[in-house]
Amino acid sequence: MAEESDTDPAPKARPPGRACGSGAAAAAVALTVATGAMDAISFLALGGVFTSVMTANLSLLGMSTASLDAALARDSAVAMAGYIVGALVSGRIVRGSRPALRARCALTVELLALGGLWAVWASADGHPAGGRQLGLLAVAALAMGGQSGLVRAVGPPGFSTTYLTGTLTGVLVDAVRSGTVRRLSIALLGGLVVGAAAGGLLVAHAARAAPALPTGLVGLVLLASLTSLARDAQGHLWPHSE
Repeated sequence: MAEESDTDPAPKARPPGRACGSGAAAAAVALTVATGAMDAISFLALGGVFTSVMTANLSLLGMSTASLDAALARDSAVAMAGYIVGALVSGRIVRGSRPALRARCALTVELLALGGLWAVWASADGHPAGGRQLGLLAVAALAMGGQSGLVRAVGPPGFSTTYLTGTLTGVLVDAVRSGTVRRLSIALLGGLVVGAAAGGLLVAHAARAAPALPTGLVGLVLLASLTSLARDAQGHLWPHSE
């Protein structure tokens, strides 16, 4: 370790995006923006629940019991069920050899789910209701669960593009302990906020096109993964260090 310090005086100070490949970092941020957009869409137009933050949905499920809100309980349960199925399917897809190829397959499944959601959403003129709304909520949660399972399987321990409470905690603790912050962590947190803001604006002012944002971003990441743009020097699709 001492020899490493002599050759690289401050290895932890290197920008994470550059250390792991700027393309891989950009792909992670793009998926995080898609997550924020999808959460905003689901919260504002698909029942007031989230498609990626299952801890929040568990809390909503608990509150629905206290308030006897059957609709909230139903929507929370549907979102969690969709997320669980997506994570299981994605985890199964990426298990085995040739992880890069398997990761692309998992991304393709997510893209197909979001594309189907967009088509049904548009057919409802951006205002789904009843069974259609529940179905779209399940599909959206499935897509986000799939993304979570994919990144969990092929990324570094603790890395995520969907649930970022740990990332926020890491930024705060690192700032206090070492006075430094990791650029990628900040970019992911900012991407989530930007995505949520954009998704909310689309629901409010261009509802019919709202799912185009997360669908398009996932599509761009998949397209980039077919080239070297979204891979680091070792061929990984995701950052392997924060």
